Amino acid sequence: MTDPIPAIPQRGPQVLYRAPREWTRMHPVSPLLGGWAVMAVALSIAAYNLLPNWLSFDEGMEALSEFAMRSILLFILGFVAILALVLGFGYLAWRVDEFRLGDEAIHQRKGILFKQQKQARLDRLQAVDVVQPLLARIFGFAALKIEVAGGEGSGIALEYLRLGDAEAIRNELLVLAAGVKRAKADGTNASVEAVADRIADAGAEPTSPGAAEAELAAGGQQGSAAQPTGSKAYAAGGSLRDVAGMPAGVAEVGAAPERPVYAVPTGRLIASILLSWPTVWIVAIPLMAVVAVLVLSDDIERVLLAAFSGGIAAILPAAFALVGYFWTRLSGGYGFTAGISEDGIRLKHGLTQTRRQTVPPGRVQAVRFEQSLLWRGKDWWRVTINVAGYQENQDQVSTLLPVGTRHDALTALWLVLPDLGDPDPAGTVSLALSGTGDEGGFTPSSRRARLFDPWQWRQRGVRATARALMIRRGRLVREVFVVPHERTQSLGLSQGPLQRARGVATFTVHSTNGPVKPIAGHLDVEDARELLEDQSRRAAEGRRRQTPEQWMSAVGLTEAKRP
Repeated sequence: MTDPIPAIPQRGPQVLYRAPREWTRMHPVSPLLGGWAVMAVALSIAAYNLLPNWLSFDEGMEALSEFAMRSILLFILGFVAILALVLGFGYLAWRVDEFRLGDEAIHQRKGILFKQQKQARLDRLQAVDVVQPLLARIFGFAALKIEVAGGEGSGIALEYLRLGDAEAIRNELLVLAAGVKRAKADGTNASVEAVADRIADAGAEPTSPGAAEAELAAGGQQGSAAQPTGSKAYAAGGSLRDVAGMPAGVAEVGAAPERPVYAVPTGRLIASILLSWPTVWIVAIPLMAVVAVLVLSDDIERVLLAAFSGGIAAILPAAFALVGYFWTRLSGGYGFTAGISEDGIRLKHGLTQTRRQTVPPGRVQAVRFEQSLLWRGKDWWRVTINVAGYQENQDQVSTLLPVGTRHDALTALWLVLPDLGDPDPAGTVSLALSGTGDEGGFTPSSRRARLFDPWQWRQRGVRATARALMIRRGRLVREVFVVPHERTQSLGLSQGPLQRARGVATFTVHSTNGPVKPIAGHLDVEDARELLEDQSRRAAEGRRRQTPEQWMSAVGLTEAKRP
């Protein structure tokens, strides 16, 4: 069944956004959007140097007016010089910064003194992000961050483009990288509904079905990401909203239909930040100081006050770090939504800087569930992932769910691993999240580990399913790691001298760079050796059957049948 193609609203001239196949420069305003931070820092330094002179000036001097005018003139001249330098260098950099899209790779060449040319193969694509800092968002521009598998600096950043151009390039990149064209040539048809059905079969029904149907209807052709090149195809791609007075437009290659899966309410996000250990320390330390001053003797009170006054230099950096922690969690989780499409998992979030990520599920290397003691009453969980190739701040790009219910956390796992290889995946993961000892078929930590880990040795354990390895640990902070077998980079077994004496060992799964560090500590040495051999075999088998170049095949969607 095909929905009717929505008509394009007739309101002003239409702009066709497309991915250029010839060498193209960034938008001419890029030097201004990228250079404002440099100007702000330079002006701050200048103001810092001039301000003390103004404040200490003797108002009784006859040269007050002359001094003020000279200082203002010097400030203006400095501003003009800095502005000219930044804009001049930015213009030269803009002139030599070009890119183009090919059928197999996207190319970029840049550099003034040192020329640099990059080629990002689409079959190695890890993620595509559309990032809008505050200033760029105000004026309708965006940066496109393209991450590929490779070493440091292998990704490509296109800064800055019109929002519509960035969306159009992203759409075509994902169409080429996801294997949609090849799947159609083979006579198969993967669809968003197939993913939703797999999630439902696993016991985690996506939320907002009405919104999902509306989203699919707005996309025109369901299950088709590659649109034909005609006016109807542009309409199917959907029109972009007017931004900062820019004319409305449509993308040459429309975005694949998206089905919403879950969203994080702002109230829950704020409550999760308040129910965090940094908040507890912020509240507890002043209370303890007040109690100490009221209860203790005058001598001890003077000692505490002296220690507090002498430790301000150490307290201030810690206070700024806590403020940074709160801001990072609030800004990164604000408006967080997750959806699924033929392109992959789509994540949208951000307060001052918005980010729209598209991560193919087959590129996710490892998953971590995390729950602190303060969240246990609400049964909230945080889910983070490792995605190979990301070179940016991992806190910004590695969050799959900032805070959510157990249902949301299970749904997040099904997004990246639709088939856990277990007859009761929901029950198995639930036992992993809350179980102890050998519950759920886990191999627990040895009782001999009580010497090294008296608090949480009962919570430690490891279990392998047909598709993934699960590791759990933690008492005050519960953690569960899930690593698909085919994503295992390497394995390690280590023993310290005391561990060797007690007959225990630590088993480590090496993943790509990111916040997820899967480690199973203090296993019985025989269990650890057996796990090492079995996991090596499972990883080799998983790599043989995977199809890493096309993520839809990797998760089995090309075999799905549409209703």
